[in-house]
Amino acid sequence: MIVTSEYSAHHLQVLEGLEAVRKRPGMYIGSTDSRGLMHCLWEIIDNSVDEALGGFGERIDVVLFPDGSVEVRDQARGIPVDIEPRTGLSGVEVVFTKLHAGGKFGTGSYSASGGLHGVGASVVNALSERLDVEVDREGKTWAMSFRRGEPGVFDGEGPDAPFTPFEKASTLRVVGKVAKKVTGTRIRYWADRQIFTKDAAFGFTELEQRVRQTAFLVPGLELVIRDERNGDSTESVFRFDGGISEFAEFLAPDAPVTDTWRLTGSGSFSETVPVLQPTGAMIPTEIERRCDVDVAVRWGTGYETVTRSYVNIIATPKGGTHQQGFEQGLVKAIRSQIDQNARKLKVGNDKLEKDDMLAGMTVVLTVRLPEPQFEGQTKEVLGTPAVRQIVSNVVNKELTAQLTSSKRDDKAQASQLLDKIVSEMKARISARTHKETQRRKNALESSSLPVKLVDCRSNDVAQSELFIVEGDSALGTAKLARDSEHQALLPIRGKILNVQKASISDMLSNAECAAIIQSVGAGSGRTFDLSAARYGKIIMMSDADVDGAHIRTLLLTLFFRYMRPLIEAGRVFAAVPPLHRVIAINPGSKPNDMIYTYSEQELHALLTKLTKAGRRWQEPVQRYKGLGEMDAEQLASTTMDRSGRLLRRVHVDDAEAAARVFEMLMGSDVAPRRSFIVDSSDRLVRDRIDA
Repeated sequence: MIVTSEYSAHHLQVLEGLEAVRKRPGMYIGSTDSRGLMHCLWEIIDNSVDEALGGFGERIDVVLFPDGSVEVRDQARGIPVDIEPRTGLSGVEVVFTKLHAGGKFGTGSYSASGGLHGVGASVVNALSERLDVEVDREGKTWAMSFRRGEPGVFDGEGPDAPFTPFEKASTLRVVGKVAKKVTGTRIRYWADRQIFTKDAAFGFTELEQRVRQTAFLVPGLELVIRDERNGDSTESVFRFDGGISEFAEFLAPDAPVTDTWRLTGSGSFSETVPVLQPTGAMIPTEIERRCDVDVAVRWGTGYETVTRSYVNIIATPKGGTHQQGFEQGLVKAIRSQIDQNARKLKVGNDKLEKDDMLAGMTVVLTVRLPEPQFEGQTKEVLGTPAVRQIVSNVVNKELTAQLTSSKRDDKAQASQLLDKIVSEMKARISARTHKETQRRKNALESSSLPVKLVDCRSNDVAQSELFIVEGDSALGTAKLARDSEHQALLPIRGKILNVQKASISDMLSNAECAAIIQSVGAGSGRTFDLSAARYGKIIMMSDADVDGAHIRTLLLTLFFRYMRPLIEAGRVFAAVPPLHRVIAINPGSKPNDMIYTYSEQELHALLTKLTKAGRRWQEPVQRYKGLGEMDAEQLASTTMDRSGRLLRRVHVDDAEAAARVFEMLMGSDVAPRRSFIVDSSDRLVRDRIDA
């Protein structure tokens, strides 16, 4: 490539229309991997949701097809099919080929919507190898097709069919008839693989989460998603007639301290915006805006904070002025109440911080306003400045009213909440004071570690491992089998406390849980500090039976609830001890072969292989019921020696889904667990029960 110092006007490149989208897709959809692919789908779905918000259509269908295409169907008003006077094009072609064109710039079609830049549908079209749109309107079905944003006609199905672009004028075809009152839009498109990466794919789980979220936010709207990619059809239907109160209850990971409180209100502000005149000129005009605020908030017994914020149904995962306003109003209201009750709450001279109030809080924050200012097309951050103060005022006023309510239940909940917040403050201050004692102890300080801990000699955290061993009998064998330089051992007696049901104080007072937290040395809960962990790997080593699996589940529950960063960092493992030892007999004086298997299937396959080879083995085949049945050499070679062992890393791909599973299997609410057992009984394989 030759670089010249000459730089003049002819070096400037002007990208016309949708060329700019194809040249710089990241500006419009964030990335060209699966996230960008999903963002395109959100753009189409959100257009249908905006119609439902306006009272048009009660159902939206999303279908994923085996050929990689996706279709979105709604029963709304349908995209306009008449001619737009300025361009001379049909409304359908304007929507799909012109950037910054749509019905959401003024105040006539949508009072509050998520699609505000007028580029969503046209960007999806530009980044699609093929896009087909059908509109039911005026008693007819109208259709139009596009190839990478260019209108024309395909001769056949799929994106590889021959394509003929329109030469002189585009045509909106009539392909059928419908009843006069039937309206709606169907959009099917194939993402352009010239733009998106090879591994970009629609995630059904992610789609389910987003559609479920929308169903919560638009009460009464039914959303159906169907995945036909694997030959069969997987369908999920979402409809919630509640609202964000129901959403907050769904998201909450812990038992309640308060009910779900609704904080609602509104405010107005003025802003100067350029308004398009009939002459085509843009004239700055001062416009009065209204912002409606609706918040559902509740506090639970845990320490996690779950926050979801939305602007006109569009998620804003990175927050913005509305979230800043919520936190501002929250801090103001709660600080005021704690100051007024300082003596009763025994606050002393300690200063309350925002994090103390957020602990255990689940909040769904929604605001609706015309033409919000987002930072970028991906709409992840709200930028409208005036919204902050409006939300702050509403939250401060409504939350103060809730905390000072004279109703008996409200007074009791307010008292419990303030007690919890003050307790969080004291725990934070205490944790900071004793933080240094959570660091890795040297030899002189080892007396402060659990008595049963058999520590390793190395100070290299990356190379050190902590084995949590089931029972004292296995500990004796493990001591002889371990690498004492890098491997530490902590025995636990039987089954530890089920921390999913227990309170934090019960967990901390439990000897086994306290010993594990103390040995790891990084604290627990909100004060957990991953950098202070004393070991690079935490390995659960339990027996290969039902009780061992139960102990492993209880340990995972402890790590998941109170030391989750360890799992997220991939530092928690489960050891995989063998189930069987087969001694294959060799002829003559040659030593016999000792072969270990890890499942019944593997054992049967091995015995079949030995039989075919004409080899015998010692009977009976040894079946290990526990780690204590192995001698040190066997335990080392199969389970502890780094060169030959097998470990299973514990992953948390979806923390929210995992939390719900833990709550169902280990929580205090029996009904969902009973339903799960009854519904799943037909999948039980009796031969797999170790009894």
